[in-house]
Amino acid sequence: MLGRFRRKQGANTQTGVQEQDIGVSNSVEQQGEKPALHVHMPGFNHNGHKVTRGIKPDGESGRGGIHPWHFIRICFRSTSHISMIVNVLWPFVPAAIVIHFARPDLHLWNFILNYIAMVPTANLVGFAGQELARKLPKVFGILLETFLGGIVEIVLFMVLLHNDVNNNLVPVIRAAILGSILANLLLCLGFCFFAGGLLREEQEFDEVISEVGHGLLLMAGFGLLIPTAFYASLRGSIDDALLESKTLNISRITSVILLVAFFIYVYFQMRTHHGLYDSVLEKDEERDRDRHEDLKKAKLTLTECVFALALALTCVSLHAVFLVEEIDYIVTKRGVPDAFMGLILVPLVEKAAEHLTAVDEAWDNQMNFALAHILGATIQTALFNSSLVVIVGWGLDKAMDLNFEVFNIVILIMSIIVVGNFLRDQKSNYLEGSLCILIYVLIAIASWYYPNPAAGTSNTAEGAGTKAGG
Repeated sequence: MLGRFRRKQGANTQTGVQEQDIGVSNSVEQQGEKPALHVHMPGFNHNGHKVTRGIKPDGESGRGGIHPWHFIRICFRSTSHISMIVNVLWPFVPAAIVIHFARPDLHLWNFILNYIAMVPTANLVGFAGQELARKLPKVFGILLETFLGGIVEIVLFMVLLHNDVNNNLVPVIRAAILGSILANLLLCLGFCFFAGGLLREEQEFDEVISEVGHGLLLMAGFGLLIPTAFYASLRGSIDDALLESKTLNISRITSVILLVAFFIYVYFQMRTHHGLYDSVLEKDEERDRDRHEDLKKAKLTLTECVFALALALTCVSLHAVFLVEEIDYIVTKRGVPDAFMGLILVPLVEKAAEHLTAVDEAWDNQMNFALAHILGATIQTALFNSSLVVIVGWGLDKAMDLNFEVFNIVILIMSIIVVGNFLRDQKSNYLEGSLCILIYVLIAIASWYYPNPAAGTSNTAEGAGTKAGG
């Protein structure tokens, strides 16, 4: 009786407090003032784990520190079945490092092993970035995940620029910039449309993601086109040395402007219009067909995410250095054109993790998430990464500019127009995906047969170009 009386008294007290709160709220509203809203994070998440302050419930692991067995098991399972299959390639990582130091004379094998080894390490960068993004607000998490996915690309660009001698690797860097954009816009987006279209007649996505992304891509394409158009229009009219100097200056100024555009885009997403993106992405989460399975999966701790990123980036950097050292041999001795090396081979390996993540999201009917990753990564390459490599080259006193081959820049502009046409109706199907993939295949075939232009021809300046190109 006494226990029952106390429970009843407690219930009445709680009810009284609630009524008092309601009364206060009503009196505040009557006075024309808005009541203060206090939103509290849930104490426990879907798996019953106590939520750490500052960590989102979906990213709470329920653990702390580093647990080796859990770390290996979670990383091996990765985000999807495809990513898990990619992790089977991890034995190539130590093999590539060993053969680089043991048999540096085996150039072809060094290139092949390091090329393959970059795939699982890039996959780990993508997975650790995704795990870290789960612990953060949605928009900021996607931006961080996209940036971490682009780290592999930045490392490769910086290694190529560092190893450049007399502009012998500049054509490869230029081609790799455009190739990275094409790999995202055509190959990755094509596979997303195709994979999602296999299970559904059509998939819909929001105009907030597609319109803003396509508008920025058009602006980036226009910016990247200007130095090329300037050089091609005036070539033969004025002294070549003067023209090259002016083109280099225009490229550097363009890079600064593109960087400003990128930071405005980030501010737009994170500060002024983040609510629009939040609502769109939350609806996408509700459409996720296996969200219940994703929520139940064991997750990395914050410490494990940082450790995984440090490990993966170290391996990626090593393989990038070893890979770039063999590019000159592959181009000069094996006859692989600069265009194919830059447009196809380099972007495919650097973008592996991002592509796997985006295709898995499209398969799970999260097309807005997939588009956010694809367009976000493409915009980062076009506005940030391309500008960064020019500015770093400026600091190293290297003639790294945005004077692309006319063949490459025309392909880029046409690809942006084609993809924009597919995004216009805010719907996708497997037909559009197939067409994007086929266009990419055509570009790959053309780049294989595209010869290395001799120095002083096309948009190649005197003294530039790989050794194969003179």
